[in-house]
Amino acid sequence: MDELVVKVDGKDYKVFVEETEEGKILVHYGSEVYEVETKKDLEQSAIEKIRKKSSDESSSEIKAPLPGVVYEVKVKENESVKLGQPLIKLMAMKMENEIVAPRDCKIKEIKVKKDQSVGKDEVMILIE
Repeated sequence: MDELVVKVDGKDYKVFVEETEEGKILVHYGSEVYEVETKKDLEQSAIEKIRKKSSDESSSEIKAPLPGVVYEVKVKENESVKLGQPLIKLMAMKMENEIVAPRDCKIKEIKVKKDQSVGKDEVMILIE
């Protein structure tokens, strides 16, 4: 178990952090124990959701996996893209989430723009 000092709202707290055999992170503060998700956990979860939604080869929609704000649109309409190529950076929970192409395809229509808020499952891009 590692001892750390973390700052929350400008106040320092001494906590103890441990990683379980299952790879979970536990933070001990006083008599309380909190399970936390790391940025990597959240990114992996978002990637898995994107892959699951995009696994249907006939799907022509790229949807937001979680609510957020479009930080950057990395493609243009009529552009051909490859599997895994970054399409959009979505800011959610103070983290950048990269939305990637589910397969080799062509960008048919971009339905969002920079700084636009999107809801979960909102269509952001149509592909062919």
